[in-house]
Amino acid sequence: MGNIYASIKGIHMTSVAASFALFGIRGAWLWLSPEILRRRWVRIVPHVVDTVLLASGLALAALIGRSAGSHAWLGAKVAGLVVYIVLGSIALRYGRTPGVRSTAFVGALATFGWIVSVAITKSPAGFFGLL
Repeated sequence: MGNIYASIKGIHMTSVAASFALFGIRGAWLWLSPEILRRRWVRIVPHVVDTVLLASGLALAALIGRSAGSHAWLGAKVAGLVVYIVLGSIALRYGRTPGVRSTAFVGALATFGWIVSVAITKSPAGFFGLL
């Protein structure tokens, strides 16, 4: 199981980085060059990356199984993911004003950072546990 877990974790971590980078780039384009967001590849590639991210995350969760203490932090990551998706959607698509979009974008970035901190610490508190 070690080699499979390590391989899937590598795919997951790579897709996390790619997803974060694509979100940041799309956020910058929203302000600097919004016409780029209408390009076909810009609408498709993030969804492919996020699908790989989700699939690898589900595979890792299945491999972890019911190990002691895994449910609390995994549940926190899933809840954070929902918040991230909502904020990201507001930031890139549904926000009605630049202020709402900016606030949602910053909130999405902060939520993303918290999700990563939960994964690193294996604690539902994430970086808040260090305060």
